[in-house]
Amino acid sequence: MTENGTSRTSRRAVLLTAGSAGVAALVAACAGPPRTPEAAGQPSAPALPATTPSAGKSASTPACVLTAESGAGPYYLDLDRVRSDIREGREGVPFRLDLTVVRVSDGCRPVAGAAVDVWHADASGTYSTGGDTFLRGTQITDDAGRCTFRTIVPGWYQGLAPHIHFKVRPERHTETTAQFFFPEELLAKVYALQPYARRPAPDHPNTRDDRYRASGAAMTLAPVPDGDGYRAAYTVGIA
Repeated sequence: MTENGTSRTSRRAVLLTAGSAGVAALVAACAGPPRTPEAAGQPSAPALPATTPSAGKSASTPACVLTAESGAGPYYLDLDRVRSDIREGREGVPFRLDLTVVRVSDGCRPVAGAAVDVWHADASGTYSTGGDTFLRGTQITDDAGRCTFRTIVPGWYQGLAPHIHFKVRPERHTETTAQFFFPEELLAKVYALQPYARRPAPDHPNTRDDRYRASGAAMTLAPVPDGDGYRAAYTVGIA
């Protein structure tokens, strides 16, 4: 399957990220509400996706870097299917994604009541279309700007790095769209397992993708083991 073009509902926006790759030119941290600081974009306790102040600044003086959003691709569906568990019985390695949405223009404070959409391919690289809704869902952020999705590690398909799409809609007429990537070391482990191993995965699923080369350093998750699967936390900042 290919994923060329952008969704008809996608609008130009910006993503202000606290990423996990430590690339200073692309990544900056956002200081959230009072909490124990940890590395921004790194896994943390399930309810506390963490942030950290940038070097030389206090926690009350955030620094954020603007990055262009990624396209939604042709598989976005505006379903507003509000749920945390989006698996619908799809086989694959379990994956928990904890997100925190903050508004950079308001001191990187949490954004409550924002709709967060997530969608991605299953273990065979197939998206739900038509009347199917597997691996798609929406969550509304709580007062701390947080939401959680329970899903699986996505499979690969030709030409693109494995990824999870997300869209943040803080108000009716604004949205921020981007995608998360995975470390190749983790993908190699996952794709050696069933049901992923039913077809041979490419040796380097990330670096062959222009989008990963452009923004992967800032948008690659840092999953850690969680039971029989993995979990990761990420802080997304919006304008």
